[in-house]
Amino acid sequence: MNLKTVLTKNTINLHLKGSTKEEIINELLDVLVSANKIQDRVAAYQAVMDREQKMSTGMKHGIAIPHGKSAAIHDLVACIGISDNPVDFDSLDHEPCRIFIMTLSPLEKTGPHLQFLAEISLLFKSSEKRAEILSSSSADDILRILAE
Repeated sequence: MNLKTVLTKNTINLHLKGSTKEEIINELLDVLVSANKIQDRVAAYQAVMDREQKMSTGMKHGIAIPHGKSAAIHDLVACIGISDNPVDFDSLDHEPCRIFIMTLSPLEKTGPHLQFLAEISLLFKSSEKRAEILSSSSADDILRILAE
């Protein structure tokens, strides 16, 4: 999977303002709605929150990957948000998060969903990439870093 085919300048927000998990998830959904990537925001929200209730998607190293599957989604969609301030996301390492990657996919298509999550996980193991993402000043910077 090529992240550049899923992510665009319109699906990147460098200044998330939320201070809670729910506020961040809502801001990321707003990004997807604004970019015309999802039409049924309510179904998308429910899918992500259902997944969060099973287990937090807060990973390690300040990264969270809120995601879900819904019949209202026809193709995998994703967005990235960077928070101005660290947000408690019930992470595995108990550290707050600043980098958020949301993805939603159709119920019946498991392959692209798992491939996306695996690629994102590999990408963000690098402390240098995480630092570059956090210091980015434009969506173009983010896309360039992800493509490297």
